Order: sequence, then C-alpha cells, then structure tokens
Amino acid sequence: MESGEEESIRQGREVKLWSERNRQETTHTFHKDAQTPAPIIDYAKLNWLCSQEGLRKKLNGLSTEEAHSFFMNHYHEIFVDNRPQATIPLTAKDLEAVKPSEDKEDEFSTTECSKSHMTPEEHPQNMNHDIKFHMAKLHKERKIMDPDILFANKIKELRTLIKKMPYERTADDITKLFTHLKTFDDLSKQVSKKELRELCTVAQQDIWRDENYTVFANTGFYIILRGSVTPATRPWLKVRGQPHPSSIPSILTTSPDDQSNEPLSETELSVGDCFGTLERVDGPEPNSRILCVETKSVPCEFLKIHSNDFKRITEHIIEHETSEKIDLIQACRAYKTWPRQSLQKLAELLEWTKFPENTVLVSEGFLCPFIVFIKTGECHVLREVKVNVTLPNGDKKWKRKQVVVGQMTSSQSFGEVSVLKSEPITSSVVTATQVEVGIITIERLQGLDETTSALLLQSNERLYKTMTEDQIHDEYIHQEQKRQWNEFKHGVVVDSINAKGIRPGMGKWSK
Repeated sequence: MESGEEESIRQGREVKLWSERNRQETTHTFHKDAQTPAPIIDYAKLNWLCSQEGLRKKLNGLSTEEAHSFFMNHYHEIFVDNRPQATIPLTAKDLEAVKPSEDKEDEFSTTECSKSHMTPEEHPQNMNHDIKFHMAKLHKERKIMDPDILFANKIKELRTLIKKMPYERTADDITKLFTHLKTFDDLSKQVSKKELRELCTVAQQDIWRDENYTVFANTGFYIILRGSVTPATRPWLKVRGQPHPSSIPSILTTSPDDQSNEPLSETELSVGDCFGTLERVDGPEPNSRILCVETKSVPCEFLKIHSNDFKRITEHIIEHETSEKIDLIQACRAYKTWPRQSLQKLAELLEWTKFPENTVLVSEGFLCPFIVFIKTGECHVLREVKVNVTLPNGDKKWKRKQVVVGQMTSSQSFGEVSVLKSEPITSSVVTATQVEVGIITIERLQGLDETTSALLLQSNERLYKTMTEDQIHDEYIHQEQKRQWNEFKHGVVVDSINAKGIRPGMGKWSK
C-alpha cells in the first residue's frame, strides 16, 4: 500500500483518503437515458393517497397494517407516464367518428403541472398530428355562403385565369375555367359539356379602356368581367339556332321574362351579363350595328369566345364523333365490306346511350324499337322453351323457361331485320354488365335512302335463327344439370364444415 502511494507521489499526483475529501467538490456522474423522460408526479393523487385513514401522522405515530398495504399497492399511480404514444395520425374524417366521452366528475383532478401530461386512461390513443387540422379549429375556419361574395370570388378568379394566353394555361386552369363557365346559363345552355371544355382552351381577354366606344359583337360571345355596357340594338344576345337577328323585331329582348319596352339607353349590362353570339352573323351592310353595345363605365374587361373558334371546335367534335361511329359500325362483321358513303349515312343517324346491368333491351316476340351497335359491355341472348317441371307436391306441369343461348359483346349488332321488316324479334336481349351502345331509332331510319336500307337488310339476318327447338331444349337440360351439380357440391361442403363444428368467420377461418 505504501509503495503504491509513493509511486503516485513520484508521478506528481496527490492522494487523499476518502474521509478527507470535500463533499462540495466531489461530483458523481449518473447514467442518463435520453430517450426515457423523467416521471412526473400527479400531486392530486399523491394528496389523495396520503389522506387515507390509518397512515402515520403527527398525532398518530404508527400506520395501521391495512393502510400501509393500501399505500404500497397504489403508490405507483402517482407517477404519470409522459412517454409519447406510438400512434398513426388520423384525418379529420376519422376523428369525426371518435365521439368524446361524456363529462364525468374526476375525483382525481390534476394540477397545472400534470394537466399537460395526462394519464394513459385520459390520453387519447388516436390523435391527429396534422397541423392543418388544428389550425383550422384555431382560426374557426368557416365556409363562405354569401352568394354575393361567392360571385365576386368567381369573377376575380376568372379575370386571373383569362389573363393567361391560351397556350400558357395548364390542365388545372382549364378545369377551373370549365367549372366557372358552367354557371353562366346564357353560355352553358347553348353548348354541350365537351364543347364547353374545348372552348375554355380558346377563350381570350378583351379590354376596352375608352368610354362610349361601340363593340361589334356579331363575331363572338362576350361575358362582362369588369365595367358595364349599354346595348345599341335589340336583341343584344343571339342564342344558338335562333333566327337571324335582322329578321327579329326590334322590341324582342334576350329573355322571355324581360318584355319591357324601356329605351335602350336606360338598359345597362353589368358584371356577369352576356352579349354577342357563338355563330357568326353578317349584316346586310358592311357597318351593320347588329348585336352592338357601347362601353359605359371603363375600363371594360370581357371574356371573349370568337365565333370562328367555336365553328372550328364544333366541326372537329362532329368529325371525331362521326369517325368513331363509322369505326364502330365497320367493326361489326356484317358491315366490314360496306362502302364509306353508306357508312357515313348510317353514322349520321347513330346516337350514343348507356344501359345499366340487367336491363331488358328487347323481348322475344315483340318488335325491336331500335338497331343496336354494342360499343362496350356484354349482353345475354335468351330464348324461351317449354319444359315439364316437377312441383314440390310431386305434380308435373308444363312451363315456359328462358335459356341463355348466347352472348353478345363489343362490335356486334342486332335488331336490323326486326326494325326494317316490322316483325317480332326471335330472341330476348338482356344486359349482363353496364353497356355503352349506339342506337338508330325507327323514326330516324325513315330518312334513310332506299339503297342503304336495302343494303342494311341484305347484310343482316335474324338473331340465332338457325337454332331449333330441340337444340334449345338440350341447352336447357345441360344448364339445369350444371346448376344442380353446383348446388350438390355446395351442400356437401357446408355439411362437412358443420359436422366438424367449424363455422366460417370464427377463429382461424376468419382470415
């Protein structure tokens, strides 16, 4: 021992005994777990635990055995577990399904120190950590319902979108334009949704900064986004398909409800009103004032759709639809060798429509109401057959049953012979899925020329006309045997499962 102290002195270190060390200068390092926070004491529960009868107090020197045992069994409850819970963040929709529990008097109310760290029983297991959800509640976000404010916001966004050149607009900008333009009835009632969406790509901004200038609106459709104008002629708006404005009396107004004969100088069109035409109108004179307005409060800002753009878009849509109809008709087996001119005439009569599942398109023994060209989906063809059925009481009776004798899918047609010859169809057709078809009604076929009608009749035949009564009966027997065999197999499987006490949906069978 002495040799060790001598060597330490030689190395320049001073050695002190443990009893001679200064306690204030002595430090002890402890291992700290950074991931586990220190427990927090719930002083409300601590006070409740210490207030139990039988515990040691100033006047009572000893604790009873029952009080001591109760204290030791419940002392761990004074510590609050403030470790973060590993939960999956929920959305606002998920939190709506979590109903808060009813208010109960909590006899163990915590102090300000423990309120920020709730007990596991009080801490919600499903908590949304998305700050947007809590900021919306903080600012009490409310949806604007005032129609004036909504209209002002719509016009403001329209002005922002229309400032961009057509080639600068994104798909999102076109979608927003389409959504807003649908609310203008003077425009949306004249065009289809497909045409309106295409018009959003060519709409332009038109600004007039001078007062009392004449705007010739016979070459385009205008929506006022800023300022106001006064009509110079009546009417100031031509609806698509309406007669030429020069042949309309001057007292005619744009709306059937507005039949007042007030002077045009007192009529004012403000923000949100429309004037002009989608179809170009040429007056009898070079400087004709048909569909003219004059600027009043300037600057005037308009959304303009030029009539030439509208004409080009409609022609393109019609050409595309006609080409699509011709491709569908020519895809059918009976029409593959038809000339282009005859296909064109037939395509002009075709109309698109959709039918849901399990819809009877035509019934056996009745006149087919239209010629059908299936574009997408599947249909079942059914025929009736007379069979001898055994009743539950053992008696036998003849009944007519329907048998599925075939299927029809895309690029197939039916109904030509029934419509042209005005005779009942030989089979029933029921949709197996939702189908999109092109139909030609009997009324529209009356305008078809004799050559195309004869070609249509020669190219088609009755639906499943070669199928005999015996073949239909054999098909019915085959389908009935298959159905009975499937029912038998299902019954055997169910009896086997029930015999062993196994129930689907319980235990390992629930997986």
